Amino acid sequence: MGENMSVPRGGKVALDIVQGDLRVSEDATVNGKGTPPKLTVAGSVYCEGDDVFDCSLSAESLEAEGDVTIRGDLEIKDSVSVEDGRLEVHGSMSAKQVDIDKALSVSKDLTVEEVDVGGHLGADGNVKAEEIDVGGSFEAKGEVEAQEVDVGGSLSIESKANIEHLDVGGRAAVAGGKIREIDVGGSFESKAPLEFEEIDVGGVVRLADGSQGGTVKVGGSFRVDGNLRFGEIDVGGKVEMSGSGEGSEMAVGGKADIDGSLKLSENLEVGGRIEVDGEVLAKNVEVGGMLRSRKATAQERLEVGGSIATTEGVTAHLVEIGKRGEVHGPIRADEVTVGKGARVETIYGKKILLRSGALAENVYGEDVSIESDCRVRGETQYTNELKVNGNVSFGQPPRKVDKLP
Repeated sequence: MGENMSVPRGGKVALDIVQGDLRVSEDATVNGKGTPPKLTVAGSVYCEGDDVFDCSLSAESLEAEGDVTIRGDLEIKDSVSVEDGRLEVHGSMSAKQVDIDKALSVSKDLTVEEVDVGGHLGADGNVKAEEIDVGGSFEAKGEVEAQEVDVGGSLSIESKANIEHLDVGGRAAVAGGKIREIDVGGSFESKAPLEFEEIDVGGVVRLADGSQGGTVKVGGSFRVDGNLRFGEIDVGGKVEMSGSGEGSEMAVGGKADIDGSLKLSENLEVGGRIEVDGEVLAKNVEVGGMLRSRKATAQERLEVGGSIATTEGVTAHLVEIGKRGEVHGPIRADEVTVGKGARVETIYGKKILLRSGALAENVYGEDVSIESDCRVRGETQYTNELKVNGNVSFGQPPRKVDKLP
């Protein structure tokens, strides 16, 4: 190692190359040489704080107590450590490990293996790292590529992200890309198409049109500005899609509004109401409140506690309408059970049961059972057996036929 050099407190020097270490006292200014000006230090740089490098800086390592400003690029082979201060880099920055107590600001690209910032991390260029750990907020205008990103407060990425695992305590906003695992305590938004495997957010999620991924778990509300392909959706509050949804399963505690169609290979479960402008297709459908759609099809079971409103009808293996429920549109199923006091229109089925007090427009079935105080305003046709229990009102006399309409 060559000769070490030092800069006194409040001093101002111009340096080109330092063969050893460089120690810079408080309130000092170091100028480089050349065009653009640059300082190369073979060893380490030690700063006491409130120091300015009016040039690009290259060194083995950088340690400081207090604020340091680099008016150029910063290239560190090993580590950067700033205690009780901020590091401001007006150009690009590269290092292996970075540990900053208060804030790190980089005007261009940031390339590191690990960066740990206690307060704020900001980069106007691209960010490439293995691990990013920020206690406060992280803002990046360029693309971000990282294995792990952990932010205690808020995150903003204005370009594409390529992240394996993202963990944010508050609010996170990205501009699309690929994020394998997303864990956010507050809200998450992607303003461009996003590919993901898992989203777990405590509050609100908003995704752009063309996004696709795996599991979505949201405690509050979930909105998609367009179409979404997914694996499973589990939302405690409300789901909104301005396009269509296609996936495996969906469970919504509150309500769901979908402007297009909803196609699921497995189950749909909604605690409140669901309104779909197009078709609803699933293996099983269970709705506690209201189901409204152009058409609803369940491969196995469709159960609604409140009301159903369709223009083209409901089709399933088994349809069950809850007590005092209401159905607008035809029902087609192997088995149909209409709850007490429920009101339905036309039913087509193999086995049909109207519980006491139910009202139907027309009934067409193989085996039909009607309990007391029911009313069928129009036709009642059956091919095998009709069972009537108690006082039942028929608009037309029931008929046994060879073939149903």
